[in-house]
Parts: sequence; structure tokens; C-alpha cells
Amino acid sequence: MIRKAKLSLFLFLFAATQPAIAATLSVPQDHPSIQAAIDASAPGDIIFVAPGQYSEQIALKPGITLRSDGDDSRGTDGLKRAEATVIDGGQKTQGVVMAEGSTLDGFTVTNVGVYDDAVWKKHFDSHGEELGDDEGSVQAEGTSPAISVQGVICSVMNCLVHHNGDVGIGILGKENTNTEPLITGNTVYRNMGGGIGVAEGAEPIIWGNTCKENLRAGIGCRKASPIITDNLCFQNIRAGIGCREGSMPIMRGNKCYQNRRAGIGIRTTDSAPIVEGNECYENEMAGIGCRDGASPILRNNICRKNKMAGIGCNGAFPLIVSNVCQENEQAGIGLQGQATAVIHGNKCQDNSQVAIGITEGSTAIITANNLSRIGGVPPIIAVKDDSTATIRDNRISGGGVAAVLVQGTAIASGNTFTGNDGKQGNAIWIWESSSATVSDNTFDGYRSAVNATEATVIIKGNKISRFQGAAIIVKNSPEPVYIFDNSGVSNDSKARMVDVQGNAGIIDNNVLKSE
Repeated sequence: MIRKAKLSLFLFLFAATQPAIAATLSVPQDHPSIQAAIDASAPGDIIFVAPGQYSEQIALKPGITLRSDGDDSRGTDGLKRAEATVIDGGQKTQGVVMAEGSTLDGFTVTNVGVYDDAVWKKHFDSHGEELGDDEGSVQAEGTSPAISVQGVICSVMNCLVHHNGDVGIGILGKENTNTEPLITGNTVYRNMGGGIGVAEGAEPIIWGNTCKENLRAGIGCRKASPIITDNLCFQNIRAGIGCREGSMPIMRGNKCYQNRRAGIGIRTTDSAPIVEGNECYENEMAGIGCRDGASPILRNNICRKNKMAGIGCNGAFPLIVSNVCQENEQAGIGLQGQATAVIHGNKCQDNSQVAIGITEGSTAIITANNLSRIGGVPPIIAVKDDSTATIRDNRISGGGVAAVLVQGTAIASGNTFTGNDGKQGNAIWIWESSSATVSDNTFDGYRSAVNATEATVIIKGNKISRFQGAAIIVKNSPEPVYIFDNSGVSNDSKARMVDVQGNAGIIDNNVLKSE
């Protein structure tokens, strides 16, 4: 009898420690509405929703899965079962509210809040310039995302989120909680805010989504650190992906194209994203733009055919490494507004203006880049507006009025310059009131290697070939000039190594040989 009692107690305790068997609920077969099924569910339950239109507001419970039933094959914008199963918010300000451990899989969520096509078109036409700073942003007072994730870990997948009056999917962190949802496989478009917005310390994984035609960025983050990877962001009114106000996301493997502003836009102090392996093309502004004190790492990105710079920096402090910037309508890489940057190992090819432009009192270290353009008037590198640059160990091919133009302060050393058979103009052109040290470079195929007027210069240890007339020209320097240990090779009978007019200092051991 005692043994039987002990066995019964053991079985009771064993059963009490096992999880309840998950139930499967169906809408509308078992419950007339989605919310009714949710209210009847327990953690671990799966709710299957049949195709149809459901005019209701949804609040999930912890640990449940809400999944559309039907065809998993691809339709027009997403899975066919997502296209056929619609949650219609009825223009009310609540759409779907996620809970801890919950999953939303394969629904269309639309008509949450008021979508206004006329307002959308107005901001489209103005590139979003008239859009208020907080209008439609995820953290703004009174924001009502179509799908709301706040302070929970959950999954939102395979949904179509469109034509809503605010942010499509809004993710907000919450104090003393982990907000690390998985947002994947969704198509988010034509919302009156950002497509996917992240703020207040949230750290979601945003992977493999399509975000297009949203009023703000396709994906935007403020004071947050998401992982943003392998998304398509295009034709949004602001950036494809936007980062600001102290955000530190990782952006990797995204394609951002044909957005009305930058492909990827980064701004404000303490924003320090890692941006690598993205492709940004055919955007109305820069491929990647950073400004207002941001300090991103920009690495291994491709920026091509953008209407402004491939990579543009205004008052920012980026590290720009191993990117490809080609066929952009302005600079390959451009600095302005007292920006400071390290620009290393990039390839800038056939941009309409300069390969690298340093302007408005900016400072740059430019090393080991491959810079070229065929045709055009602008130089390959421009250092202007009292800016400062160290230009070292680059391969520079072509140029317009010059390969390098200096109106400021520059050190150019160890570079290889290749021109077009002496018809290319100056390799380095140094303007009035500027200063430059030009040392240990190789120049081939420019009319002159260095041409300086009313500038302070030191020119030493350079190798110069296929030039015409004087290899080095210095006129009216305000300080004694130092030109020594340079060597040249030319078949021009009138060739000479040095032509100095005015204040000569040390001019020594400059050797010319015939070819």
C-alpha cells in the first residue's frame, strides 16, 4: 500500500513538472475572431488563421504563435498565405501588439491609422525636406505602429505591412528588459512613417526584409543597436537605412537603391555604426551619407551611380576603408563641414567630379587608394577651402586640370601618378597661399609634375617621366623653396627639371636624363 502511494505521488510530481501539451486553435473554425482565439490560448499554443479579412485590433499573449493558414509559395509581394490573410485596423491606432515569446507569421497588416496618399506624394516630390523631424518616427509621442514590439523578445516574420498611418513595424526598448526580436522576411511599404523603426535601446535582428516607398527611412534607428542584414530598401522618401542619435547598429549585406535621399544616412554625435558589405546605388543623394558628428566605420561597401557622392561626409568623423565608389555624379568620396576622416584602400573610379574631395576646412589621411577617371575637367583629388590632407601611397590615374589640386595644406608622398602622354596637365597643382610637401612620388605622362604659384613648397626625391617643358614649376613663393634630389626622363628637347621664378632656397641635385 505504501509502495502504491509513493508511485502515485511520483507520477503526480512528474506530471506537474512537464510542460502542458501545446494546443492548436483555428480561426474561424474554433473561434470567430483572431482575438477570441488569442484570449482562449495558453503559452505554447499555435493559432492558425484561415484566409480572409479580419477587421480587429490584435494583442498577442506571451508564448503563442499566430500563423496564417494556406499556401507557402510566393505571391506578388510575399507569401500567398500572407497576401490572403488580412488584419484590417479600420483606421484605428492599434494594429498588432506583440508579447514576450510570441510569433506573428504571415499576415497582411494594413489600414492602421490613416494613410494619406496626397501627403505621401507631397513629401515624395520634396525629397522629404518638409517632413518634420519627428513626423512618423518610431519614438515620437503618440506613435502608433501597425505592428508594435515594446520591451519583448518575439518574432515577426513573413508579413506584409502597408498603407498604414504611421511606422510599419515599431520596435521600442524598455528599461531593465531585453528587446531583441527577430524581424525577418517581411515586406513593408507605403506607410506614413518609417518602414521598420527601432528606438530606445532596442537590439533586434532585422534580416531579409523588403522596405520600400515608406515616408521616412526604409529602416531607421534612434538610440538603438540593431543588427540590420540582407535587407532590400528602395524608393523610400528618406534614406534606405537611417541611423541617428547615438545608435550603434551593424549594417551588413543590405541593398539600398533609388531612395529619395541617401542609400544609408548616418547623423548626430555618438552615432557609431559599423557599415560593411552593403550596396548603395542610384540614390537621389549620396550612396552613404554621414554628418553632424557621426563616427561610422564604412568598410567594403559598393556605392555607384548615386546623384551625389558615393560616400559623403559633412562634419562627421568616419573611417572609410576598402569601399568601391564608381560612376557617381559628384565625388567618389567627399568631405566638407570640417569633417575628419581616414580614407584607406578604396577604389574610386570614373566619378563625374573628383575621386576624393576634401573641402570646407576638413582634414583627411588618404592612403593606399586606387583613384582614376577617364576624361573630365575636375582633378582626381581636391584639397580646397583651407583643408588639410596627407596623401600617401595611392595609385592615381588621369585627372583634369590636375591630378591633385591643393588649396590648403597637403603632404603627398609615395604616390604613383599615371597621366596621358604629357597631355594631362599638372600632376599636382598648388594654389596661392597654400603649402605642400611633395616627396618620393612617381610621375609619368603629365605636362608637369608640380606647378605651384605663390605657395610654400618642399619638393624632393620624386621620379618624373614623359613630361613637357619643365617638370617642376614654382612661381613667386612667399618663402624660400626647397627642390632637391628629383630625377627626370624626357625625350623633349626643351625639357628641364626645374623652373623657379622668385624666391629660391635650396635647388640641388635635380637630374634630367634623355630617354
